[in-house]
Amino acid sequence: MKVYSSLPAAAAALSVALISVNGFAPTHLSMQTHSITSQLNSVDRRTKTKNPLINCPLTKPLATAITIFSLAITTLSTNPQPTQAADYGAFTDEQRFIAEAWRTVDSVYIDRTFNSQNWFQMRQDAIKKKYNNINEAQAEVEKMLSTLGDRYTRYLPPSKYESIVNAATGNLYGVGVELAQSGDRVIASDVEPNSPASRGGLERNDVFVEVDGVKFDDGKATPDDVAVVVRGPEGSKVGVVVERDGKKIDYILTREPIKITSVRSYMGGDKPGVDGKVGVVRIKNFSGTTADTVKEQLEDLKKKGAKNIVLDLRGNPGGLLPGGVDTASLFLETNKPVVFVADKNGVVDAQSTFKDGIDLETPLVILVDRNTASAAEVMTAALQENKRALVAGEQSFGKGIVQTIRQLEEGKNGGVAVTIARYETPEHHNINKQGITVDVKTNVDCEKTDALACLPKEAFRKI
Repeated sequence: MKVYSSLPAAAAALSVALISVNGFAPTHLSMQTHSITSQLNSVDRRTKTKNPLINCPLTKPLATAITIFSLAITTLSTNPQPTQAADYGAFTDEQRFIAEAWRTVDSVYIDRTFNSQNWFQMRQDAIKKKYNNINEAQAEVEKMLSTLGDRYTRYLPPSKYESIVNAATGNLYGVGVELAQSGDRVIASDVEPNSPASRGGLERNDVFVEVDGVKFDDGKATPDDVAVVVRGPEGSKVGVVVERDGKKIDYILTREPIKITSVRSYMGGDKPGVDGKVGVVRIKNFSGTTADTVKEQLEDLKKKGAKNIVLDLRGNPGGLLPGGVDTASLFLETNKPVVFVADKNGVVDAQSTFKDGIDLETPLVILVDRNTASAAEVMTAALQENKRALVAGEQSFGKGIVQTIRQLEEGKNGGVAVTIARYETPEHHNINKQGITVDVKTNVDCEKTDALACLPKEAFRKI
């Protein structure tokens, strides 16, 4: 089984502590598995070439700031890869586990200098050691991967790996809260309406301090770390401690099946200084059906008299890369570049539009914030650099790398997440750890149901 996602793990850029009953998986835990492979292999809009215009060396070490659930593209693979070594049969179980983990990372990792260290010697040193149990071997793998200086490339213990697999296949449930990285804290970037979290009293920007006795106040926690503990069996209880306005608040919530409404629209009405009514489409994350849903919402807004459109991507951690590409394509002419994805060998997957979009003229504004990441940044950059939209708000997160998740020993000893590629914008900018610079700086703290309150009239100026 393979699941592709553009989920910001180490800013996962944002993972979500919920899962729906009909196949949605995390980062908003809303990743869909159907029709994904066909989208990724669409020959109509992609070609693989060596790209002479890419200036950033692929050997440069890549670091990140978000969790596995917010990756630019994530591949979840349950097909084991045999470890190949002449003396493999003489290894202990623990040594075989370490050798397999090393080989899995070695085969696909994008930085072929491995953070300018002797990666092979590291393997030799690790498998020469004697281990009393598998826990010691797992700790050795964690230590080995930590030397790469890439928070996205990491060992996934069995419980975390199983949680990711179960979330992707719809077997876990949650409380309906989206998680985001804010500095060294994990916060609730949004709360799903009529969810256990909203009914219980959790609010946007609450800081997660503790979940079921596991503390997250050491400055090292990621949204993925918190999400793994928040999710669990349907009907089970979960204790959550958050900090709000300097005070700690305890909640006991019951996990339920959660279906995220990833796209919502509304009429924002008239905006002083803006010609015509403004319609708003809020996209919380990208899935395989996002483009179709956005298309429907656009048609509905136009019937209601919208002459300007705002795409609200605040707090959007990404999701499926094809969802971001297809949504951008709704607003672009044919043969316009959308994104370039470069692997460890410098082979570039160039993704462009293959037909005219449905709306090439309506004035378009994109509202982003510091938690807008991954596939959401792909869409934003595509529309900004093709001169189709103005971008307002604040600098986006900066998630421009691609990961794969691979099981180890058929999953019984967890797996590894590995950075395998990076992407560039249509003008070949590498936004990883940089983000997208907005055209109009503005406040982003208005309500998610009133994006117009954040936007000055300057955001609607002609491009």
